[in-house]
Amino acid sequence: MSGTDGRFDVVLRAPRAVTPTGEAAVCVGVTDGRIAAVVPLAERLDGARVVELADDEVLLPGLVDTHVHVNEPGRTEWEGFATATRAAAAGGVTTILDMPLNSVPPTVDVAALAVKKEAAAGRCWVDVGFWGGAVPGNLADLRPLHEAGVFGFKCFLLDSGVPEFPPLSAAGLEEHLREVATFGGLVIVHAEDPATIAGAPAPSGGRYTDFLRSRPGAAEDRAIATVVAATRRTGARTHVLHLSSADAVPLLRDARAEGLPITVETCPHYLSFTAEEIRDGATAFKCCPPIREAGNRDRLWQALAEGVVDCVVSDHSPCTPEVKRLDVGDFGLAWGGVSSLQLGLAAVWTEARPRGHSLSDVVRWMSERPARLAGLRAKGRLAVGADADLCVFAPDESTTVDGARLEHRHPVTPYAGRRLDGVVRSTWLRGRPVDLRSGPRGRFLTRGAARPPTPPDRCRPRN
Repeated sequence: MSGTDGRFDVVLRAPRAVTPTGEAAVCVGVTDGRIAAVVPLAERLDGARVVELADDEVLLPGLVDTHVHVNEPGRTEWEGFATATRAAAAGGVTTILDMPLNSVPPTVDVAALAVKKEAAAGRCWVDVGFWGGAVPGNLADLRPLHEAGVFGFKCFLLDSGVPEFPPLSAAGLEEHLREVATFGGLVIVHAEDPATIAGAPAPSGGRYTDFLRSRPGAAEDRAIATVVAATRRTGARTHVLHLSSADAVPLLRDARAEGLPITVETCPHYLSFTAEEIRDGATAFKCCPPIREAGNRDRLWQALAEGVVDCVVSDHSPCTPEVKRLDVGDFGLAWGGVSSLQLGLAAVWTEARPRGHSLSDVVRWMSERPARLAGLRAKGRLAVGADADLCVFAPDESTTVDGARLEHRHPVTPYAGRRLDGVVRSTWLRGRPVDLRSGPRGRFLTRGAARPPTPPDRCRPRN
């Protein structure tokens, strides 16, 4: 508690809240930015500030999105820390982990990490951590990056789309895994097989079916088999990014049953959209790996329900409208990435509820398990000792997405015009509501830290 009167700094009284043991009516007491008490609502805790949630609101832990491309510095015109973290806050996301590309320089050594932190300083509306990169030639940089606090290392097994972040071969992947295993690190993998894609028709023109044939599910399946085999040989922790092909689920299920240290994510767009509904020329839907057919989507949902897929994160990968080639609608020319950081919670809830899933399920997929993946012990749960990162969510309210009203830098998203269930009414960071009209309060996070670091590592205002 805080102060001489024994009251909490803030008390939130929630008729509905998602706790680690399920949904309950609780009071949450906050002191010094941390959750200090979670007790039954009937206890009516008191505080210097008391917030009574409405009957149609549910208190959730803030979401943790471990797959965000902020693109700053170097491609700040694509997104940037200020706009990305505002979008996160507007969507109930209180922690993001930034990918090592498509910024310039990419985060493949400690010097580049310092450049990125300087670019982010004073611009974070939510807490931000960083992934490092694993690319040919940076084997000696992995341990220093780990010691500098990155949460793990991303690699591609095929062309990343940007020349400054080249892919690893199968042998290079195993070499990097062996190095990372020596210090208990984590390697996260964009798993598509380059030979399979090289043998597929090249993407060209406005037909989505042609683009889909250019990125067959077999490319994912074979690359994931490569990751599983390398994980088995090295013992390193691995994580499969943005699973799109449900045909890979049996292999992953068997790997988990074998006890291999491998985890899996998918994304809201793979759970929301189907190839059959994507219009020709609608390049806002282009992403790699691609959105597949309705039957594939249903099997991804089943894998998520079974726990074969651990978590759901955005893979927010925006660009300018010009790079998305909305002018010509050519899937061969357009950048592959979906802008959705602000919309993930509502998108997943819209599809989860009619399938019989609860908000507790959604919190597990989008908050608890991403935090566990990254080792963020103070994030992702409404529990004593955790940071008071909170989301006040109205699950029964719905809205139609207007890209121009999103906080992302550009109003380009495949969700435009889509009716989504659930509205974020407020987002709280360490016990205080995020006010997008005031200054940012986000902090830098480092691997293994129980709490966000204190200054001078805090996201500090620029001079």
